[in-house]
Amino acid sequence: MRESKYQLHVVQRLELEFPGCLVIRNDPRLVQGIQDLLVLFRDRWAALEVKISSTAPERPNQRHYVERLNEMSYSTFIFPENEDEVFNELQLALGNRRKARVLKSKHIPLD
Repeated sequence: MRESKYQLHVVQRLELEFPGCLVIRNDPRLVQGIQDLLVLFRDRWAALEVKISSTAPERPNQRHYVERLNEMSYSTFIFPENEDEVFNELQLALGNRRKARVLKSKHIPLD
């Protein structure tokens, strides 16, 4: 499988698991080493560097940008071997953010 085909798979899974998200494919010619994908979901974001395997070589500056953007929000390398783990982490990073609900219970007098 080519990296571009795997990247398309990742984008499709993102759109399935985060309905309404916006996935932007970055142009690596503009900023050398910037992540392949920027994922915008509600008021949160994540950046993913797509690799075809865990042994695929990193390009110059990729680790720098993954670490830098991970300090700001969530950023990581994704490849088939860690895909499920990354999606679990994305659920935490991009997941539902709801206001806490206060449960009102009926006062039951003690006899």
